Amino acid sequence: MSSVIVEIRAGTGGEEAALFAADLFRMYSKYAQNQGWKQKILDTHPTDLGGLKQIVFELSPTTNGKTSEIFSCLKYEGGVHRVQRIPKTEKSGRIHTSTATVAVLLKPEKTRIKIKPEDIKIDFYRASGPGGQYVNKRETAVRITHLPTGIIVTSQTERNQLQNKENALAILQAKLLEREENEKLKELGKERRSQIGWARRVEKIRTYNFPQDRITDHRVKKSWHNIEKIMDGKLDPIIKTLMKKLK
Repeated sequence: MSSVIVEIRAGTGGEEAALFAADLFRMYSKYAQNQGWKQKILDTHPTDLGGLKQIVFELSPTTNGKTSEIFSCLKYEGGVHRVQRIPKTEKSGRIHTSTATVAVLLKPEKTRIKIKPEDIKIDFYRASGPGGQYVNKRETAVRITHLPTGIIVTSQTERNQLQNKENALAILQAKLLEREENEKLKELGKERRSQIGWARRVEKIRTYNFPQDRITDHRVKKSWHNIEKIMDGKLDPIIKTLMKKLK
């Protein structure tokens, strides 16, 4: 019954990349809802036009969910997602190419990843957002720096410091587990590493081509049409193919 933490970041492409990141978040949210999973937003950084510079959220199984193997379903989503379309911000009708990165992190049990108090630096600051959204007069937002690794995580979604601190610590634990797993992968052979679907953020894994109504996954060299339906959370055909061919 493991939970996962998903991190989506806008990549190259300015505001259009942020809008694409928001579209990906909506796609995964709809898919999670269809599966009966519970979702909790841990951190978010929206833009003025409704995009997302970054969002981090947790997906947890429920007793009435279709499956408890959330990580098995989503682990192949990690990497660079590329979109080709005419942005809402484009007046001349040109097709733009933008990217967003997705990382799918297994949320560790609290006893597995222990964080020493002396290994972290905690800063509190005022939450902020576009047009006054999420702005808080008190310093409720939390930034945690893990001194041994330099990993920095934040959380500003809640209205109190304690909950934001717990959210940030959950993100940090997941990132430390990812780092631990990546170290293990380095010890394996190249062929074996290529078969393991950990969240590699530097690899371009998929292209969303709106003018041609096509989504292509470059790892399995397969395309699917009806892009609007897929972006509305109907991810089953893609995920089942990846689980079959990349396992």
